[in-house]
Amino acid sequence: MSRGGKTKDRSVSERRCIVTGEVQPRQGLIRFVSSPDNLVVPDVLEKLPGRGMWVTADRAVLDSAKDGQFSRAAKAKVHVPDDLADEVERQVTRRVIDLISLARKAGLAVAGFEKVKSWLADKPVRVLLQASDGSVRGKAKLWTPTGARYFDCLTQSELGMAYGRESVIHGALATGGLSDRVVEEAARLKGLRDSGGGQGAARKEQTSL
Repeated sequence: MSRGGKTKDRSVSERRCIVTGEVQPRQGLIRFVSSPDNLVVPDVLEKLPGRGMWVTADRAVLDSAKDGQFSRAAKAKVHVPDDLADEVERQVTRRVIDLISLARKAGLAVAGFEKVKSWLADKPVRVLLQASDGSVRGKAKLWTPTGARYFDCLTQSELGMAYGRESVIHGALATGGLSDRVVEEAARLKGLRDSGGGQGAARKEQTSL
């Protein structure tokens, strides 16, 4: 039992944010390590060696992270680069694009209004993707299926990179392990961009129609 009286799910890996002090599922945080020259560097793929330091995937939280908080977590004096939050956003954006690309190559993704509309009507869709800078009227003509996730945290050009095109406004992912990984990483990117401080414009998640 947790302190609040709720049963804790031991299958969920949790970490404590060194800035807010909150404990939450690992998927909602970004891992950092200290480089050989004592600089704080993001470890988006969670593969770098060293003591992990975790921060909530939220732009405002990242912007407020100080040298002292990371130094206490690292048990050594470290320095936070001025562009740390921008670098995290860049890496997570790249990760989302790469995962969507893998899903496309595996036959789990389509792009284009008519193809997405057809999938929404006939297939079990896991994710509806729409460009943050696409037409509001055009995006409103599609719907998020019950149980699916909606993300508009990528621009037309970023979605285009994922689909091997110049630009994409509408995309969809079928159910599958790759799509689940897209959901996880896109949720992090949404947190990094929704607060309005990120390189991308603030974006709101659409609810099911």
